[in-house]
Amino acid sequence: DMVMVMSTTAEHLHAYRRMDISLDTFPYAGTTTTVEALFMGVPVVVLKASGRDATHAHNVGVSLLSQVGLHELIAHDEDEYAEMAVNLALSPERLRSLRDTLRSKLLASPLCQGQAFMRDVEFEYRRMWLRYCGEE
Repeated sequence: DMVMVMSTTAEHLHAYRRMDISLDTFPYAGTTTTVEALFMGVPVVVLKASGRDATHAHNVGVSLLSQVGLHELIAHDEDEYAEMAVNLALSPERLRSLRDTLRSKLLASPLCQGQAFMRDVEFEYRRMWLRYCGEE
């Protein structure tokens, strides 16, 4: 069954309860949907691009999962991507474990540490300004 229209954010997020695994799209990866899936405890399998295909649009899922410490869900070719998804689907214990821990992993990751991020950004702005002024 597919629900096409959801009138509230809560309904939208509740729909993730109907998913076991999210498969990131390629060559244009998800961003918001990837973070939402992780927040709702749904593991996301992503495909890392290399060479000239290694654009931000393709590898944003790789960046997100890396920041959350989920390197084991990053595939390096299409065969590994499919194998990873199948193996995950065949492992209900692992899925349950991921569902129970993904939200806390996401919230503890650098992605959700706004104050630390802003402190680092402000530091870099200051460093760039000093370099521009010739004071560094």
